[in-house]
Amino acid sequence: MNDEKIAVRVTESGQTMDVVVLSKRADRIQVVVGQGVHSVSCDLTPTRSRQAYVGNVMGREIVYECSCDDVQAQLDSINPGLKKSRRF
Repeated sequence: MNDEKIAVRVTESGQTMDVVVLSKRADRIQVVVGQGVHSVSCDLTPTRSRQAYVGNVMGREIVYECSCDDVQAQLDSINPGLKKSRRF
């Protein structure tokens, strides 16, 4: 099984890390940070400008720098049969 991974940036330190995607929609991305018993799940939600996704893991802010339109385009290219009306 191939897990999708995305790179997120920790805003406090500026470091980037790869996280595993549990589910991806245009309005929310669920990710898992860490591995094994030390893993923590997190919801990334769009910013006000819809140019990035942001979430908190154990008090630390993480950012996925990809716009909502880009994520929707990725989802549409994976399965074009699932195109649906957008609420946004």
